[in-house]
Amino acid sequence: MDFKRGELTHADAGQMNFYLNYFRENETVEGENPPIGIILCSKKHAIYAKYVLGNLNNKIFASKYKLSLPTEKELDATLRI
Repeated sequence: MDFKRGELTHADAGQMNFYLNYFRENETVEGENPPIGIILCSKKHAIYAKYVLGNLNNKIFASKYKLSLPTEKELDATLRI
């Protein structure tokens, strides 16, 4: 898992892909599932993420994180949608 302060970049995906390739080749033992990568970033443009992460051999997921929890009112409004 990797935390990024800004928007997802192609360098972030490349770095995670490097880590996963290394880990799969050098650390994974027989019978284990292949590793996955998770990138949490403060901003994520959906179309950019689609093309940055698309067609990689490794499974890498990127998602936006929040610096604070939503209020009860915000959470209730989100759940009613």
